[in-house]
Amino acid sequence: MPVTAPRGKRRIVVLLAVAALAYALDLLSKLWVVTSLEHRDTPIDVLGSWLRLEAVRNGGAAFGFGQGMTIIFTIIAAGVIVVIARLARKLYSLPWAIALGLLLGGAFGNLTDRVFRSPGFLEGHVVDFIAPAHFAVFNLADSAIVCGGILIVLLSFRGLDPDGTVHRD
Repeated sequence: MPVTAPRGKRRIVVLLAVAALAYALDLLSKLWVVTSLEHRDTPIDVLGSWLRLEAVRNGGAAFGFGQGMTIIFTIIAAGVIVVIARLARKLYSLPWAIALGLLLGGAFGNLTDRVFRSPGFLEGHVVDFIAPAHFAVFNLADSAIVCGGILIVLLSFRGLDPDGTVHRD
């Protein structure tokens, strides 16, 4: 009979795999933006003027909110990572593992920018590049965070807890 990992350990593996994939895609896309897109005079039209790829450095949060408060966003991202690590110990739900993995990967992606990019340590500006018309410019880490957050809201509305229990309120 084959030996299998306990159910909770498998969920942690899923969480880490999703986080690693989200982080890798974000990191690779930002490397491409910095080397190929950042020095272009014009954005790349993907869907005409509806969707463009345009390099933007963002020292704030979504929609450019909080410019000059980069250190606060760095602390928040680090806090999110700590909370997810603590929650992972009681994780027995595959959908929650996916949602938390998306949040973790996205948080690490933007935290990497905050730590290592200019203007300096813990104050770096995030590389954004996905520019839909009439909306904020964002990146793949932001997308992972939003998708993970939406999934958590949906799971909560369905009554599914991270430990796998279902409750009906």
